[in-house]
Amino acid sequence: MTIKLGVPSKGRLMEKTFEWFGARGITLARSGSDREYAGVVDGIEGVSLVLLSAGEIPRELAAGRIHLGVTGTDLVHEKLALWDQSVIAVEEMGFGHADLILAVPAAWTDVDTLHDLDAAAAAFRGVHGHRLRVATKYHRLVREFLRGAGVADYALVDSQGATEGTVANETAEAIADITSTGDTLRANHLKVLSDGVILRSQATLWKSRAAALDADERTSLEVLMARLG
Repeated sequence: MTIKLGVPSKGRLMEKTFEWFGARGITLARSGSDREYAGVVDGIEGVSLVLLSAGEIPRELAAGRIHLGVTGTDLVHEKLALWDQSVIAVEEMGFGHADLILAVPAAWTDVDTLHDLDAAAAAFRGVHGHRLRVATKYHRLVREFLRGAGVADYALVDSQGATEGTVANETAEAIADITSTGDTLRANHLKVLSDGVILRSQATLWKSRAAALDADERTSLEVLMARLG
């Protein structure tokens, strides 16, 4: 058996992960075409590469089907209710930086804080007869954040497309989404609340608490961890 390492299967996260391991003398690569999800590992024994979507990796770690995985802090915290009981953060990798933020229309000049949002949400419900809608893909994190801030009169609406466009499309009044530069928010006439950063995320190497290890796998894992510093 081998240590199974889950890595994002495409895009910049995959490329930067390959570079990160390569800088530590471990070569990760796809085997075959870009449509194949198999990979190869050179430079260390007893480790196999599993290519998955970044969103699948938290659940595979929690289920113990992979021993290690690379994915964003945001996805682990969103997809795993008691994430610290399922995985251990081995190392932050220094790329894939993004913030999960709460944003409202820039035209809302009197709404700058969560307290302001709470007041605006109560007024909105009084005028419109329904709760202020917040579009997001991150239901667990946003709900916990707003509950902690005492914001009550809102409804989360699921966004599977371009979240920033939901306000202009009149399917939501506010959004909670990942941003790295803020350019897309500004292009859609949105502003981040001054206390509206929900989570700062980056690519992180995680270890499963659930994955079983035999004696050989334990040795391979120790060698790998030593190589990674």
